Amino acid sequence: MQLFNTSERFGMVTIFFHWMIATIVLTLLALGWYMVELTYYDPLYNSLPFIHKSIGVLLAAVLIVKLGWRLFDRAPSPIAALSALETTFAGMAHIALNTLILFIIISGYLIPTANGEGISVFDWFEVPASMVEFPDQEDTAGLLHKVLAYALVGFIAVHMAAACKHHFIQKNDVLRRMLGLTSNHS
Repeated sequence: MQLFNTSERFGMVTIFFHWMIATIVLTLLALGWYMVELTYYDPLYNSLPFIHKSIGVLLAAVLIVKLGWRLFDRAPSPIAALSALETTFAGMAHIALNTLILFIIISGYLIPTANGEGISVFDWFEVPASMVEFPDQEDTAGLLHKVLAYALVGFIAVHMAAACKHHFIQKNDVLRRMLGLTSNHS
């Protein structure tokens, strides 16, 4: 498999970023849902938010590198079996997914830094607190973080359903390309 994208296939780097981000996002969603149910006396009350924030910062770094990579490595041409409308919707959906993830990261950053303290990332380094503060920052950012996370779950469900539709119903190569597999239609 090639490193870079070609006009027909995704390269290893693009595929790696896709599945790495998917894994991190799903992990963060699971951690987020679990930790909001913790009580003050739960032994994981402090450690899970620490892990969630640390992974969130790492996701930000991976997303920035991925978006930078995307500027230099063009996406393959759309699959011929897709209509212009499907291609347009797919492009809009990918922009929406990346934008949602970005805003979830930003709102997540604004929650713990509202008190002026930075975010320790696995005790390796610290991301400084924001220089910008606004009224009720922690509550406002927390609500936005939660609402956007629910929206992201919806977008992920649609994204996965579309991939399954392409693979099992339309029997085209959309999913196979992101799995790094060769075309069934060559």
